[in-house]
Amino acid sequence: MTSRRTLLGLSVAASLAVFAGPLASTAHAQGTIKIGELNSYKSQPAFLDPYKKGWELAIEEINAAGGIKGRKLEVISRDDNGNPGDAVRVAEELVTREGVTVITGTFLSHIGLAVTEFAKQKKVFFLAAEPLTDKITWQNGNEYTFRLRSSTYMQVAMLVPHALEMKKKRWALVYPNFEYGQSAATWFKQMMKAKQPDIEFVSEQTPPLGKVDAGPIVQALADAKPDAIFNVLFGPDLARFVREGNTRGLFRSRNVVSLLSGEPEYLDPLKEETPEGWVVTGYPWNEINTPEHKAFVAAYQKRFKDYPRLGSIVGYITMKSIAAGLQKTGGSTEPAKMIQAFKGLKLNSPAGPIEYRRQDHQATMGAWVGWLAQRDGKGVMVDFKYVDGAAVQPSDAEVKKMRPQ
Repeated sequence: MTSRRTLLGLSVAASLAVFAGPLASTAHAQGTIKIGELNSYKSQPAFLDPYKKGWELAIEEINAAGGIKGRKLEVISRDDNGNPGDAVRVAEELVTREGVTVITGTFLSHIGLAVTEFAKQKKVFFLAAEPLTDKITWQNGNEYTFRLRSSTYMQVAMLVPHALEMKKKRWALVYPNFEYGQSAATWFKQMMKAKQPDIEFVSEQTPPLGKVDAGPIVQALADAKPDAIFNVLFGPDLARFVREGNTRGLFRSRNVVSLLSGEPEYLDPLKEETPEGWVVTGYPWNEINTPEHKAFVAAYQKRFKDYPRLGSIVGYITMKSIAAGLQKTGGSTEPAKMIQAFKGLKLNSPAGPIEYRRQDHQATMGAWVGWLAQRDGKGVMVDFKYVDGAAVQPSDAEVKKMRPQ
């Protein structure tokens, strides 16, 4: 028989449960919305220090405007040590210890791929901010992963028309020997061969990332006697390559097409060593005159007393994208709702209008294409134009063949 004390206890417990329900709901509504972020801050500071400032500015703006349905955004950020294994461990900690169901970030392509697989296995929403490998949204694509930055395919497709205009037959390639570099080289050869069947690739130099021995590489390229060079090196590797190439006259009377080399992170350190006439993708921040971009630059300079790099704009748009998705979900970070919110998500940004494609979860963020020149001992981009990412993506039918169903 149930005792009077037991009945009284059950009654009190039931009352507390009823009372606690609304309290718990109210506390949740008033709490922050947590976003997990991971990146290679220690190993890739040139891009990622500005990137972090960019997303910090975006979070400050979002929260100052009232957040999402009255709830502020809170970013819990971790360093992945530039290592895929550490990245997965960090992502796991963000999910299990911090309780996030939205993660974002990553820079290097192989790390982005590792977190893409983690998102699939753990059913967590993942917005890849920067890694360029096409596999993130194609061969290794999954329901839980979206990507902001223009992919390797897209950026190569922006440069190929200019390479074809050069009408050069003998090409040499130099690229870092990891996923991003390999992908860029593959697409360049494939796209060029399709339009210029008689093209020859006379040399391919593939140094490890961050370990370029520029002397032998430049000599090997010179010995191959190419008419033109396709370069994919970036960061300190690019600086070593340019310095040695200038010293040995590698670029004299040779056309060069180069991915990323117009980005301030990599262009500014070259200063008076900047090679002129290279066709590049980049970010001429001080020459872009759209209202959205000018507002972004003004806010960034006011906040950090510095000019933005490409990383800055990527970090900024990353968090603005997540906020736009959360507005559609009503503040819910439930993965299924975030996925639906991001399919076809549109937003205005400092880089122009952006849409996240339904068919492959790739954003249409474009890039600026132009030529390198020197002004007052500094490298700049000239005669540039912005190429909308939507104009350089493959057809739906082609995507369907590459992306798992």
